[in-house]
Amino acid sequence: MKKLNRFKFSVLALIASLIISFPAFAQEGLGSEGNPIEIQMIANEAFANQWQQNMVPEFQKSYPHINVVIDGVPYAELLAKSLLDATGPEPMYDIIIVDDPWTPQMAEAGVLLDLKSDEVAAWTSPDYDWNDFYKAPLAASEWKGVQYGVPLRSNLLLMFTNNSLYEKAKLPAPTPALTWDEYFEQAQKLVMDRDGDGKDDAWAISTYFKRDSLTPTIWQTIMNSNGGSLLDESGKAAFNSDAGVKALETHIKLLDFAPPGAVSHGFNESMTAFRQGQTATMFMWGSVFKGTAVDPTKTTLTPEQVGIQVMPVGSSSGGAHRGIWSGSINKKSDQKQAAWALLQWLSSKEGEQWHANTLGVFPARKSTLDSTPTSEWMAPVFVALKDGYSVAGEGGMWRPRSPKSDAVQQVLADEVARAIAGQISAREALDTAAKRVNKILK
Repeated sequence: MKKLNRFKFSVLALIASLIISFPAFAQEGLGSEGNPIEIQMIANEAFANQWQQNMVPEFQKSYPHINVVIDGVPYAELLAKSLLDATGPEPMYDIIIVDDPWTPQMAEAGVLLDLKSDEVAAWTSPDYDWNDFYKAPLAASEWKGVQYGVPLRSNLLLMFTNNSLYEKAKLPAPTPALTWDEYFEQAQKLVMDRDGDGKDDAWAISTYFKRDSLTPTIWQTIMNSNGGSLLDESGKAAFNSDAGVKALETHIKLLDFAPPGAVSHGFNESMTAFRQGQTATMFMWGSVFKGTAVDPTKTTLTPEQVGIQVMPVGSSSGGAHRGIWSGSINKKSDQKQAAWALLQWLSSKEGEQWHANTLGVFPARKSTLDSTPTSEWMAPVFVALKDGYSVAGEGGMWRPRSPKSDAVQQVLADEVARAIAGQISAREALDTAAKRVNKILK
């Protein structure tokens, strides 16, 4: 009997020992005071330093034993460098920040971790609500039914308005119900001579016109709002339809109401014109709102002057092109749990609220957009994002979903630029692009 009692005591002691030691075992992949972990991330240089300086210290309040090093790479080099590293035998980066159209290519290369796998589920907090994400931004990092990422910096192509110029032209401020016909009718009055010297010094529009991979997103959004599609169900080019041609012609028509030399305008030139109060509208990525309406070191405008909403309404819907930066994990990483701790923290309900309210980054969760932002200037942005996510999701408003998406977009950039420059017609440009794209997608 005494031996049996001693045996029971030994078993109970063993169980107690395991219970006590289990938390340490469970936290092993998150580092410890005596054994910290370092994870490395590759990201767009446009926001990498902001994350390193602001986001990492905030993350380390919850995970003090995970050190994070973020390498910022120019956008034009980011995809190639990410793929080169990820497919190597000993990749450097644990986390890859992936642009919206790149997930299929990265996934097909076999380098991304399934974030809904059993392995990752064991490290996922029970209150991490996948269903709280809007479908459109979450779908940016999904490919063939597998979730390879989470939205970290959500974005939409939206319409900015300078309400003071609308008042000057004695026009009502635009609403999300504004149609393209109404837009062009108003555009004529928004080209004006404000100082009375006989020369126009304000115009209706600034946006992408020059050869740039993002320039086609303007006419793509117009086309989608009129019921057109980039690709058909068989994966072949469908953009050289009547809807596609009309959309590109609409894009070109914008030049009639843009500042002189706007045919060479892209991201920087468009923002400069709008921020200096020279244009009444701007079709641009919404994430520049803070620098456009709030930051006096970057803009002459104020939050009261700047509106933000979906692009004008076509025959089917308004327009809003999706552009999501997602966080993905290298499948070969030795620090998967720590990498997921960072991505999970930043994309959680609490982390996203911090990200939006502190850095002005656009959220992707319903709960965030249903909340009241701590910064008053974010309130109209939240409304525009709700509308935009719905419109983009219903209209399929994003760049081609294909492992060859980047190559397709470069072809579209080539041919659209020729049409905008007046070298060929919109029909010729899209027919030529369709032939080239179909060869790529074979």
